[in-house]
Amino acid sequence: MAAYVGAMRTMFERIMSRTIVISQSMYFPWVGLLEQIRLADVFVHYDDVQYSKGSFSNRVQIKGVNGTGWMTLPLRDYHLGQRIDEVLLDSRTDWRGKHREMLRQAYRKAPFRDEMLDVVDRVFAGEAATVADVSRRSMLELSRYFGLDKTQFLSSDTLPVPGASSERVCDIVGHLQGDVYVTGHGARAYLNHALFEERGIAVEYMQYQRTAYPQLHGDFTPYVTALDLIANCGAQGAAMIHSGTVGWKEFTQ
Repeated sequence: MAAYVGAMRTMFERIMSRTIVISQSMYFPWVGLLEQIRLADVFVHYDDVQYSKGSFSNRVQIKGVNGTGWMTLPLRDYHLGQRIDEVLLDSRTDWRGKHREMLRQAYRKAPFRDEMLDVVDRVFAGEAATVADVSRRSMLELSRYFGLDKTQFLSSDTLPVPGASSERVCDIVGHLQGDVYVTGHGARAYLNHALFEERGIAVEYMQYQRTAYPQLHGDFTPYVTALDLIANCGAQGAAMIHSGTVGWKEFTQ
């Protein structure tokens, strides 16, 4: 009985909480980022920070006949120190046509290929000057397709919260009146957990299930674009977006 009461209390607290996710935008991201979006009341695109070359802001893996390969947005006049929302796309190349053809070929035998390409076409139809422009749009279209409608999307550059590192992240959560901050595994190396605790904000890490689904071209891999989930499962793939979280103390142990 005590265990049941404890479980119900935890569920009630979660329902009453306000969950914030803060992440750099990613180009047609993997399912794990959509799982963060599913859990978030507010998702903050954190793109007014320095771009790291080789990050997922402008590239993602797709799975084809010859295994996994990269689909990469071309950059123009990039120089060290630029923010993600300042990095220009190289419009001198037909990257839209190239990427669409890569996807068409990789998933030519997938049952929901045309639905997947429709999502891609909606993203590519919009104006896009920077990496952040197209990556944000790709995340929004994936979220709409899978019915992740409750989440509010904001951009960090529109918030009156200066600073850097853990301090700024914590301040953003506080500014948005959040009491739960959900993050991916990479934050373990730098996040100041004590700072969040001092301010009454619970830090939770994703507990990725990496649930397998029918996938073409050999053994299952979860680390490819969520377009793969659409191509293979269609809208029913939303059932695979279901990972939960674990508290930071348990995660770091």
